[in-house]
Amino acid sequence: MMVPERAKLHIALTFLQFCHAGNHIFLRIALNTGISKFVLPVYRNITALVLLGPLAYFSEKKDRPSITSYCIIQFFLLGLVGITLKEGFYLVGLENTSPTFASAMQNSVPALTFLMAALLRYESVYLNRIDGVAKVLGVIATVGGATVITLYKGPTIYTPNLSLHEKQFLPVLGDAEEKNWNLGCICLFGHCLSWSGWIVMQAFVLKKYPASLTVTAFTCFFGVVQFMTIAAFFVKDSKAWLLNSTSEIYSILYSGVVISALAAAIQIWTISKGGPVFASIYLPLQTLIVALMAPIFLGEKFFLGGVIGAFLIVSGLYLVVWGKSEETKFAKEVIVLIDPKNHAEEKCSSSSLIYPLIPTQKS
Repeated sequence: MMVPERAKLHIALTFLQFCHAGNHIFLRIALNTGISKFVLPVYRNITALVLLGPLAYFSEKKDRPSITSYCIIQFFLLGLVGITLKEGFYLVGLENTSPTFASAMQNSVPALTFLMAALLRYESVYLNRIDGVAKVLGVIATVGGATVITLYKGPTIYTPNLSLHEKQFLPVLGDAEEKNWNLGCICLFGHCLSWSGWIVMQAFVLKKYPASLTVTAFTCFFGVVQFMTIAAFFVKDSKAWLLNSTSEIYSILYSGVVISALAAAIQIWTISKGGPVFASIYLPLQTLIVALMAPIFLGEKFFLGGVIGAFLIVSGLYLVVWGKSEETKFAKEVIVLIDPKNHAEEKCSSSSLIYPLIPTQKS
């Protein structure tokens, strides 16, 4: 049985949040082992490029548009914002805070993306219509729900019983001793701004160059070049390039294969089908996933705030999805009214299911 494209979008975006939730833990472990925050992203993105390069070349060989100098500039900027700035700010921020706080800060990405897309007139918001009000309330609810999970605990609902093995494992996830919390907060906010800008930039690039895997591969390539240039200036000890533990290897493989390759490819596909705001609105699910998994894997208590936050996040997601659906219906009705006989069906089918302003590529 064929899975509807709308269902594929929801499944893909939910899967992405599980991937990102695990990435917080893996990278925190790697930083605690002492790996350089300049070396880690180089290895991470080289790993991703090895996978994405051949895949993009062969899978989009026939449909790939010609690459112009303007495209190269766009790919370079995507690498700068989406790889170098986004990952660089994140690693410095994570090193000086904690995985939980870093995950919580990322909940600002949907609101920032919504604001950027609206200011650039990429996201249509009609506050005089029910679909526009639903989208705005949905964004507020999802961000608010993640904030509740982060800031409000409330009564304890569940307290796990830890085994001896689990108790020995937990210190590995502990925070570093020396931190600059203010620097960490500033860098994490820069990370969120970069991520939001990257999502919106990808949507603009895809309209002119609708080959998502090729865009992702070139983004990763320029990210590698930029990070290697930075590392050449800041990493003076050649021993810093050596991997000294399996934790570092696992972290690089996970972040490279799952995040920089798989998740990046899925993200740009969801942007092409659902638009930048829809692709970012699922990010607060990370906090919910961490809140649900922490009692099982990290031995943390589960509080009432997690239940309240979960309700707000799910409600907010529903409002945004419903608002997008109503927006699509309204757009189709307008097209039919304007041109009821000539090519109405063709015009309706040439737009995204969720995000009607983004044209889909004809096969």
